Amino acid sequence: MSTVETLTSSYTWTLKPKEYVELAKPRISTMVLITVTLGFLIGSTQTTDWMILLHTLVGVTLAACSSNSLNQLIERRTDALMPRTADRPLPSGRLAPVEVALFGIFCGIAGITYLFLNVNAAAALATLATLLIYVGVYTPLKRVTSFCTAIGAIPGALPPVIGYVAAGQSLDLGAFSLFVIMFLWQFPHFLAIAWLYRQQYHAAGLRMLPGGIPQPGITGFMAVGYALALLPLSLLPYHLGMAGPTYFALAAMLGMLYLAYSVRFMLSENRNNARGLLRCSLIYLPILLIALTWSHLAA
Repeated sequence: MSTVETLTSSYTWTLKPKEYVELAKPRISTMVLITVTLGFLIGSTQTTDWMILLHTLVGVTLAACSSNSLNQLIERRTDALMPRTADRPLPSGRLAPVEVALFGIFCGIAGITYLFLNVNAAAALATLATLLIYVGVYTPLKRVTSFCTAIGAIPGALPPVIGYVAAGQSLDLGAFSLFVIMFLWQFPHFLAIAWLYRQQYHAAGLRMLPGGIPQPGITGFMAVGYALALLPLSLLPYHLGMAGPTYFALAAMLGMLYLAYSVRFMLSENRNNARGLLRCSLIYLPILLIALTWSHLAA
């Protein structure tokens, strides 16, 4: 079957708002918008321009809808092979590929253009880079090499940087500190997910870190390594003068907690410890970023 035939099969013009909302992955998109907002507040020097923040969130929302939609378009066949994703709009047949393609392309163009016209070129380019790396590099690499996880961590780390430059800041050490925290945080988080669903990923032909059905201890060992690297680098905003001693103390405690859960998982790789590490990661990040934002604004 040709690409055109594949995209146009089962095509209808029926309006399906519930399916499009599901396609946009609202929980993930909401997390992206929160990190963009916190990055914007950290990048605001004296007063916060709330209208620029609103414009930023509108543009990023459209771009997030685009990246999530196009990702699912590319992965519709592998999604159909995994129980955790088989009920998504595309593999379940509730949306046709052409509908998703048009929706994703429209949202992407609209979002980048909106940011360029209403925010600034830096925010638009950072968002474009996020979209292109996620859809054009990370997604296809998932079937080729486990190195895709490291590539995927790049667009995953850019949302607070988008907010930071949208507030008028440059790509300085402050932007780097936000990026590196987000970048390193993702690895224990995704390694826990990859271990929990390792058999499904393997059966679908997806080469997520640590790749295939890993040897015992490998996934936990990698999680510990990244948690160790994150601990000192999460203190970088304090050393750059972006936050005060309260942030330093809280970041150190959170880092040690994240490391402890990673070590526990390494010592005994089981579903309970993997889920514990995953829950810890979901607690760690919002508390850390909110503490950084509060400490920065209070300074």
